[in-house]
Amino acid sequence: QVQLVESGGGLVQAGGSLTLSCAASGDTFTFDGIGWYRQAPGKQRELVATISNGGRTVYGESAKGRFTISRDNAKNTVYLQMNGLKPEDTAVYYCNTEASSDILRVYGTQYWGEGTLVTVSS
Repeated sequence: QVQLVESGGGLVQAGGSLTLSCAASGDTFTFDGIGWYRQAPGKQRELVATISNGGRTVYGESAKGRFTISRDNAKNTVYLQMNGLKPEDTAVYYCNTEASSDILRVYGTQYWGEGTLVTVSS
């Protein structure tokens, strides 16, 4: 089974920085895209950023210019460096991956982490 272990959330003042980490694991699985989504109270879940195992990145509009996603393929771990945080960045941040396993005949299945809360105070 696939596991996503998230860390790095917390409370930060506006203008500050945080780094989120997500480590993906699962016997026989390979992980294509790994990334972050977020959901603020009363709002829909939205894309923050994703990165493929080839290094291709996609950023949501709110993240462009402030957040940077990177990946350590040897560890199947993704890092989201968030700078210039704003109160409107307050949300639960969820790690997401598309994973495949030839042995289990599972292809491109999406998995979600439990979420980590980021709170930005004004």
